[in-house]
Parts: sequence; C-alpha cells; structure tokens
Amino acid sequence: MPFTRRSLFKLSASVALTAIAVDSSVLEPNSPKLVELTLPIKRLPAAWDGFRIAQLSDFHYDEDFSVVPLRKAVEVINTLKPDLIVLTGDFVTAPLFVSRSKKAAEVVSRRKKAAADLIDPCAQLLTKLKARLGLYACLGNHDASTDPDRIFNTLQSHNITVLRNHSVPFEKEGKRLWLAGVDDVINGSPDLDITLQKIPTDEAVVLLAHEPDYATHVAKYSVDLQLSGHSHGGQVRIPFIGAPILPELGVKYSKGLYQVGKLALYTNVGIGTVNLPVRFDCPPEITLITLKSNS
Repeated sequence: MPFTRRSLFKLSASVALTAIAVDSSVLEPNSPKLVELTLPIKRLPAAWDGFRIAQLSDFHYDEDFSVVPLRKAVEVINTLKPDLIVLTGDFVTAPLFVSRSKKAAEVVSRRKKAAADLIDPCAQLLTKLKARLGLYACLGNHDASTDPDRIFNTLQSHNITVLRNHSVPFEKEGKRLWLAGVDDVINGSPDLDITLQKIPTDEAVVLLAHEPDYATHVAKYSVDLQLSGHSHGGQVRIPFIGAPILPELGVKYSKGLYQVGKLALYTNVGIGTVNLPVRFDCPPEITLITLKSNS
C-alpha cells in the first residue's frame, strides 16, 4: 500500500519515540560522561596547585540498573589517577512511604532494612576505586532515611571515610588543605559550626554536602568549594526548558558549576536513578576537578 502523508508522519513519529525511549532507558543511563573542569581557589596554597579530585554521587545501588554505569565509572576514574575521590551521598534508595497505618509502617520498616542492606555490594564495588589520598564520603537523604549508622559503618569498614559533621586536613610542604563533610541536610543532623570549628579561617576548605541548595547557608562561612549531588540534574531535561521535576533542596543549583558569593559550588548529576531508571539529556556523571592556586 502506498504511504500517505499522514501514515508517513505516524511512522516517523513512532520511530522517533522508539529511539528516544531506547536512548533514555537503555543507552544514556548506562553511559557515564566525564566532566573535567579547573577551579581557581583563592586561598589554595601554591603547594596544592593542580590537586585533582574525582567526584561520584547518587549511586542508588541496585543489581539491575545503577550497577552498570557504576562499574564503568570505576574503570574510568582509575585510569584518571586522581589525588582524591569523593562520594557525595545516596548510596541506597529509600522506599516510598504510602500509608500511615501500623501494618504499612511495618512493611516500610522491612523495606528500609532491605534497602540499607544494598550498601554491602555497593561498598564492595566502590573499594575498587583508587586514589593517592583515599576515598571520602558524606551521606545523602536516602541514606539518612533508611539506616544511616549501618551505611556509615559499612563504608568505614571498606576504607571509605564518611564525614558526618567532621573535617580532616591534608598537608603538603607545610601547607594544609581541609576536606569537610556535613550530615545530610534533609533527614540528618547537619552542624556546620561543629564541622568547621577546628579549621583556621585562613586555610582552604572543600566541603561535601549532599544537597546543593545548602550552599546558600554555607556561603556565610569560610568555605571555598562545596561539592554536592542530590538533584540528579532532574534525570530528564527538556531542551530550552530544563528539568521539569527537581527534589527539595536541589532546585536552585541543580546541575554544574555555580558561584554563590565567595563560595564555588559544583552539583554532580549522579550515577543512578530513582523512581524510574530513565535519563534524557542528563547522562550519569564522573567529575574530575583540578584545583588551581592563585598564589
């Protein structure tokens, strides 16, 4: 039968929709993109010029979907040989709470435990990452709403240092660079004053905070760079419009590099997905940040 204009349009639309569906559910979610950037840090000592930090975020580990891009990300990062690797939260996925009945609460409790149990295979895979100064992490809102102590202890036992309102110094040629991390902002107990209390005000600080919009508060403190995740970049981004759906505290600074007063902020769009294993115009991300001294 000969094609009419209408039938040709329907066929073309069907092919286009099929291609978009395959790309958003199969190709793009499984193909992490490497983003490289150089950030000038005013207070960074010259001894730390060129220091390289690799960032991964929002793993939402599962054996069917997120494990694929995570394995690829591990391979890529190990070829980059970064000085430090940071992991900015949401290692697991919290179950949705749909009812306040006692029976439903018991079901959710079991699901939370099952969700937290996935930290074991996730941590085992993450320990394959290699960096000269090791692996450091903060917890995300999904971690904090399942079993944060279980996740904290498991990561620590796999030589991944979790910073919960805590900071650590690195020293080179007598000059220090600090790495700090706060507990999750939404479901945890973040305390930036305690986190930064032992850091001299003239020394450079990189802060791990899961939610990027926390930067509005962080900008009031002596912090040079905040590294965050949480937003997933929306997972689906419509050309010329952006992400139609973004989470709480992931709206204002949803993707990429921002300047919030004197604070530099970078929001990584994550490795895994939530709700639906779909990404469109927002592939999983590996970030490699090179710090540049102004000295």
